[in-house]
Amino acid sequence: QVQLVESGGGLVQPGGSLRLSCAASGSGSFFTLYGGGWYRQAPGKQRELVATITTGGSVNYVDSVKGRFTISRDNAKNTIYLQMNSLNPDDTGVYYCNTRIYGSDYWGQGTQVTVSS
Repeated sequence: QVQLVESGGGLVQPGGSLRLSCAASGSGSFFTLYGGGWYRQAPGKQRELVATITTGGSVNYVDSVKGRFTISRDNAKNTIYLQMNSLNPDDTGVYYCNTRIYGSDYWGQGTQVTVSS
């Protein structure tokens, strides 16, 4: 069993930055073995994939965040990060960390990101 705990959300002005963290508890280097990703859900919208990192370290982003967001991994800390720069109001939402292990999805509780002046 793995538990994911996100942190780092908050209120930020347009153009600002935030760094989200997602720590995995339990035995095993989950993100190294299975990869991980960040999703977000804006009010009234479906959850969408934002960024992923594979077991080999390859990264992928939704077009709307390319060049502004960076996903990374710290294997020793069993943690993945999402560095978010040049934030705009469209980035507002609840951000969730995810990993998939043998077909089963595991989610964190989510962290709220609000971009507003």
